[in-house]
Amino acid sequence: MTAMETVCIDNLTIGYTSRHNRKVVAKHLTASLSSACMTCLIGPNGVGKSTLLRTLSAFQPPLEGKVHIHGEDLSTLSEKQVARLIGVVLTARPDVQNMTVREMVGLGRSPYTGFWGTLSAADHAIVDEAIALVGIEELSGRMIQTLSDGERQKVMIAKALAQQTPVIFLDEPTAFLDYPSKVEMMQMLHRLSRVADKTVFLSTHDLELALQIADSVWLMQRQGELHIGTPRQLADEGVLSAFIERKGIVFDRKRLTVRVIADENAEA
Repeated sequence: MTAMETVCIDNLTIGYTSRHNRKVVAKHLTASLSSACMTCLIGPNGVGKSTLLRTLSAFQPPLEGKVHIHGEDLSTLSEKQVARLIGVVLTARPDVQNMTVREMVGLGRSPYTGFWGTLSAADHAIVDEAIALVGIEELSGRMIQTLSDGERQKVMIAKALAQQTPVIFLDEPTAFLDYPSKVEMMQMLHRLSRVADKTVFLSTHDLELALQIADSVWLMQRQGELHIGTPRQLADEGVLSAFIERKGIVFDRKRLTVRVIADENAEA
């Protein structure tokens, strides 16, 4: 499968504007994302990862610069056009009651079904395929409010798959999961990028998992720098060591792992 560029950001400045103020979070960002590739966005708290994701998802406009999805200027597209290009999975739990998993996944077809949202036979087949890709067939009849956090995240990913968008953005998809579930989630997203030929871009604080599973990494720094490369490239360049290492924390460049050194002076 040949990867192709799907998302391109050109001299992007992100932040917020109000009536009397303009707050720049990061500026002069230029980068691209490709199909059949999982990219992880990492960086310290407050650096602007969520702001970048919101800007790329068209939830808020850029202060300057352009975002292109499949060659289309994101700022010129309607909500329906955006919904056919980008699937978004947020950290927040869906606030719904009395809706089955299958009904929730079916909402992913809303950009195509018109005002009444009636699913055709073809739509139902797409929903079935999305559910199968994520491996939640046994959950399809369950009510959303009865699911665990991990199960709920899988449902929202299936919903994004049902949108049949070339691009899927995820904000901290492993935030509420235990460690084995985090690993399973990251492995599943990596597999989906290949099997479904998707551009998967996600923010995460699970650094070691990102470095061991992602195809590419975007590292945002407080001074506005954006370092991009494979985990191995960023390790060899010393960028990851500079980001991770401090007193008591050592980054193993060869193994792409983090080691914590016990404080020998601490009281028992």
